[in-house]
Amino acid sequence: MASVDVNAARLQRELAWFEAVLQARLKLHFGQPCEVSDIRELPPPELDDDSDYAQAVAECALGFDERLLLLLALAPHVRPQLLDLLWVRNANLDRGFTEFGGWKGRHHGGFLPTCETAVFLIAGEDLQRRFECARLFDEEHCLRRRDWLRLQPVEADEPALSAPVTMPPEALHRLTTGIPKKPDFGPAFPARRITTPLSWDDLVLSADVLDEIDAIRVWIARSEELLDGWGLRRALKPGYRTLFHGPPGTGKTLTATLLGQGAGVDVYRIDLSMVVSKYIGETEKNLANVFDQAQHRNWILFFDEADALFGKRTEASSSNDRHANQEIAYLLQRVEDYPGTVILATNLEANIDEAFSRRFQSRVYFPMPDAEQRLRLWRGMLSDAARLDADVDVAQLAEEHEIAGGAIANVVRFAALAALRAGRDRIARDDLLRGVRKERIKDGWTD
Repeated sequence: MASVDVNAARLQRELAWFEAVLQARLKLHFGQPCEVSDIRELPPPELDDDSDYAQAVAECALGFDERLLLLLALAPHVRPQLLDLLWVRNANLDRGFTEFGGWKGRHHGGFLPTCETAVFLIAGEDLQRRFECARLFDEEHCLRRRDWLRLQPVEADEPALSAPVTMPPEALHRLTTGIPKKPDFGPAFPARRITTPLSWDDLVLSADVLDEIDAIRVWIARSEELLDGWGLRRALKPGYRTLFHGPPGTGKTLTATLLGQGAGVDVYRIDLSMVVSKYIGETEKNLANVFDQAQHRNWILFFDEADALFGKRTEASSSNDRHANQEIAYLLQRVEDYPGTVILATNLEANIDEAFSRRFQSRVYFPMPDAEQRLRLWRGMLSDAARLDADVDVAQLAEEHEIAGGAIANVVRFAALAALRAGRDRIARDDLLRGVRKERIKDGWTD
């Protein structure tokens, strides 16, 4: 990533070029004297630095048209007055010029560009060039695929070129500060990035489960090699879908987080409370925001308690049933088309709709830990023996109490707090046993 001063110097030159092109386009459009007969006679600046803009141009092999489009999307954020030239009014109609496109935001006072604005700037009234501009807005174009550029939806039956052209906050941060910005959690992006200070050594699972996890790990790290190097792209889709199921606290979330951490990719846990809506179409819209942003970023999408969203379809006896079934069908499509890794986690595998189950590349069962695994968990969490009373027998705790790793963590937290509140600097055996009882009560045990 380049420094702010390098990025600012580069964008200063690029915006000066953009302004010259825009002025030339307007002069040519209105038949005014102009130093060039075609905007392409104004060459873009040489890319002779390591700015993030120069890197973006190189990554996407951007040409003359693409650079203008990228700068058009950037201008409202860094030099909005550049586009004020497009506010000129048509004296004959007493309104703006249709061919300039554009729209006005709720709070921003300047001109906001649309696809029509871009086409006017690049092609003017040349129909052939206008038609050629269509490639710039294609979903598979590098600017769209890398999420440097977004097109906002248009109303039904309105011209496609009326779509607003915007630059995502992440791309804006990258081009200006040199620092990638993570999406902000909220209604527009109902997912939180999850991380962990733990490592694979802290994950206590059986050899069979670890073997299944390793297969997922290898896919995340080397799928491109398999698809292209082994010639499997025609037979296999690029994404990977897996179901983690088993009792709570057995390591499903930690495993998902470690898979991302090991591969150097972000893991986002979908907040189902912000996704699921009683209003028709809102659930799909909320999920679309996540999938659209994740589409070309190789994120791992983690759906915890997935049966709440991916539950079984019911017989459509009412409009609500039909709507719920439509939601599941939409989810199925988005999950299946996602080129990254999707992990669904549930305590109740039987509640997952069979249509999803058939499309999982793997199902990984996380059982309750056995006595040996519980001992590793207890020892890992109570590693400082100096903080334990002499009467604490960790091996006995592991042997006698069948609880999962998440519950053991809760017990340790409770016991440490109990000792601290009592003015002691050591955890007593009774502190731990009281914590165990609380966990058993939470799970509905009455012994």
